[in-house]
Amino acid sequence: MAEVDGRAADRDATQRVSVASTDREPNRWSVLALLSVAQLMVVLDATIVTIAIPSAQKALHFSTDSRQWIVTAYALAFGSLLLLGGKLGDLIGRKWTLIAGLVGFSIASAIGGLAQSFGVLVAARTLQGAFGALLAPSALGLLTVTFAGSPDRPTAFGIFGAIAGGGASLGLILGGALTQVLSWRWCLYVNLVIAVPTTIVALRLLVNQGARERDPIDIPGAVTSALGLFALVYGFSNAETHSWSATATIVALVASPVLLTAFVLIERRAKHPLLPLHIIWDRGRGGAYTTIALAGAGVFAVFLFLTYFLQQQLGLSPLTTGLAFLPLTGVLVVTSTTVQTRVIQHTGVKPLVLAGTTLGAIAMFLFTRLTPGSSYASNVLPGLLVLGLGMGCIFAPAFSTATLGVDGREAGVASAMVNTSQQVGGSVGTSLLSTIFATAVASYTAGHLHTTGLANAAAVHGYTTAFWWAVGIFFLGFLLAIVILPGRAKPRVPTVRAALARHAIGNCHHFEEADGARHRLSATRGAGGR
Repeated sequence: MAEVDGRAADRDATQRVSVASTDREPNRWSVLALLSVAQLMVVLDATIVTIAIPSAQKALHFSTDSRQWIVTAYALAFGSLLLLGGKLGDLIGRKWTLIAGLVGFSIASAIGGLAQSFGVLVAARTLQGAFGALLAPSALGLLTVTFAGSPDRPTAFGIFGAIAGGGASLGLILGGALTQVLSWRWCLYVNLVIAVPTTIVALRLLVNQGARERDPIDIPGAVTSALGLFALVYGFSNAETHSWSATATIVALVASPVLLTAFVLIERRAKHPLLPLHIIWDRGRGGAYTTIALAGAGVFAVFLFLTYFLQQQLGLSPLTTGLAFLPLTGVLVVTSTTVQTRVIQHTGVKPLVLAGTTLGAIAMFLFTRLTPGSSYASNVLPGLLVLGLGMGCIFAPAFSTATLGVDGREAGVASAMVNTSQQVGGSVGTSLLSTIFATAVASYTAGHLHTTGLANAAAVHGYTTAFWWAVGIFFLGFLLAIVILPGRAKPRVPTVRAALARHAIGNCHHFEEADGARHRLSATRGAGGR
C-alpha cells in the first residue's frame, strides 16, 4: 500500500513539475531557436561583407590598401570587448545584454548601409563589433543556463555548434546573393530583417537572471584585456598591409603579450576578477578554447583564399561562389548534430577533437594540390567535404565543453571566452596567412618574370603556400589537444528522473554543475524578472 502511495506521490510531483515548467519557464526549444538566430547574425557578419567589399569599393571610392579595415574594424572591436560583454551579462542579466546587443547591432548596420563615405562605413563596422561583443556571449550564456542538467543539452549544443561553424559559409552565400541581386548595402540592411523580430521575441520569451549582488566591474582587468587583444589583432592586421618590420606592427606585437600578462597577474589578485582564472585553467575548458582558436584560424583562411580562387581563377560569380561552399555547410551541420547526440557519449570529447584536427589538416593538404587549371568538382569539392567533417567533429564538442561545469553566475564570461577564441583565432590566422600569401606571390613573381599566365600562377602559388601553413595550424591543434584535453571523459547525460528532479529545483534555484559530478544549490529566483 505504501508503495502504491509512493508511486502516486511521484506522479503528483511529476505533474507539479510539468505545470511549474509550463507556467514559469520558457520552452527550451523556443529559446534555442531564438539564440541560434542571434548567433547566426553575429557569425554571418564575419563573412557576409567580404563578398560585398569590391562593390562597396567602387561605390565609395576607397583604396585597395584601405579595404581590409572594413573587416578588421569589426574584428578589433568584437574581439577586444568580448570579455567585458560577457561579464556585463553575468552582472545585469543576459536577457538585457542580448536585447541591447540586438538593438545596437541593427542600428549600426543601418548606419553602415546608409554610409556615403569610407569613414562612416568603418565606424559602423566598429559599432557592429562592439554590440556583437554584448550579443554573442549572452546567447551562448543563455543556452548554457537554459539547458543545464537537461538530457537535451547535447542536441542543443550540436545545433548551436553547427550554426557557429557553418554560419560563416552561409554568410558567403547570402552576401553573394544580396550583392548580385540587390546591392552591397543589403549585406548590412539584412541585419535589420533578422534583429528586429528577434528582439521582439526575446522581450516576450526570455526570463532575466542577473546577479543578486552586483560586484564592481574589474576596470584594470577590462582595460588590459581589451588593449591586449586589440594590440594582438591590430599587430597581425598591420603586418598584412605594412609588413612585419613596420613600427606599428612591432609595437603592437610587443605590447600585446605584455598587456595580456599584466591582465593575468591582475586577475590573480582581483577580488572580483573580470575572468576568474579557474575557468581557463580547467583542462577541458582550456583545451576547448585552444582548439576553437586554431580551428577558427584555419577555417576563416579557407573562406578567404578559396573565395578569391573561385572568383578570380575559376571565374565564378559572387552568388555561385557562395553556393560553392554549401556542401561544407551541409556536411558540418549533419556531422555536428550526429556527433553531439550519438557519438560523444561513447567516445568522449578528446578523440573527436583529434579526429577533427586530423581531418582539417587533410583538407588543407588537398587544397595545396590546387593549380591554375584545377576545377571545382575535382579539386575544391573533396577538400570542402573533408573540412566539413572535421569542423563538425570540433565545433559542437568544443562549444559544449567550453561552458561545462561553470557556475551560472560565470556562464557569460565563459561563453565570452569561446567567442574570443574563435574571433581572435580567425582574425590572427587570416592576417598571418594573408601575409604569407603576399610574400609567396611576390617571391614567385620575382623568380618567374616573363612567364605566360604569371599572375594566375603566382596567385595560386600564394594560395597553396598559405594552405601548407594551415596544415601546420591544424597539426598544432592536434598536438595541443593531446597535451591539454583530459583523456577521461564521456559526458554524463542526465536520466529523465534526474532531469525532472533538477528541473523542479530549477523553479526555485539554479545549480552549479562542476565537471558533471557535484552540484551546489544557489537561490536565484527573485534576482531577475521579465
